[in-house]
Amino acid sequence: MATTLARIIKYGLQGFSRNVLLSFGTVAVMTLALFVFLGLSIFGILADTSLTILRDKIDISVYFKPASSEDDILQVKRSLESLAEVKSVEYISRDRALGIFKERHQDDETISQAITILEENPLSASINIKAHDPREYPVITAYLNNENLSDLVDQVTYNQNQLVINRLVSIVQTAQRAGITLIVVLSVIAVFVTLNTIMLAIYSTRDEIGIMRLVGASNKFIRGPYIVQGALYGLLGAVFSVLLILPLVYAGTPYISVLMPEMNLQSYFYRHLPSLLGYQILFGIILGTVSSYIAVRRYLKI
Repeated sequence: MATTLARIIKYGLQGFSRNVLLSFGTVAVMTLALFVFLGLSIFGILADTSLTILRDKIDISVYFKPASSEDDILQVKRSLESLAEVKSVEYISRDRALGIFKERHQDDETISQAITILEENPLSASINIKAHDPREYPVITAYLNNENLSDLVDQVTYNQNQLVINRLVSIVQTAQRAGITLIVVLSVIAVFVTLNTIMLAIYSTRDEIGIMRLVGASNKFIRGPYIVQGALYGLLGAVFSVLLILPLVYAGTPYISVLMPEMNLQSYFYRHLPSLLGYQILFGIILGTVSSYIAVRRYLKI
């Protein structure tokens, strides 16, 4: 069995090297399909990371009327903390809000002078609320808009990041659908190219196949080398696709770090390189093997 397998692999490698130009073209198409597959995977990781970052920044800001007492506000805070949808609640008093405002505009002399001239604090006390899931904010908003709180609550606002997230989700979903469509199209092209390559290999070795039949070679032994060729196309395509994306990861890391300081794409890529390469090789070998199997079943009549 081991000797037969070794011979099948040997003849498969010989068939690959015999048709160098055809093999190169097939590997190139495989590489392109696998490159898009890997690129879409990395894009999905970046999209998930950016959505997580933005979701963490979403909150509800509740501003109270100036006449509201601190005890009443703290009671509202405690009632919010008892809600299952609420993750955290932060109370910002009027004095603290004024201190934050002054610190934020300390370099602006006009605003600093205006604050000094005012005899009383113009800012309202507020509560910032974070939910476990962004989809639960409408429930929290409905609770705050209850008539029982109308004498205390002045305004309830969503953070503008909610709009950004909705748009980003839409963009990501559209890009993922387009990417999946592109992968399917390129995979189909790769299958057809591999089919034609194996078909030409079968045609060019038809005399050898006839001799193997005469000496009693089994069907598996005759078909095996072509399956090996297809697997080799996929293996090389996977390796080349990873090598092809390396410079893009290196060049894009600084720009992604500006948009998402929490994400180091280059570090992530190298840390997960074994698993990414493993998935690429698995997908490539399956794609090449299935294409070759279809070809030998269709064109190799034995």
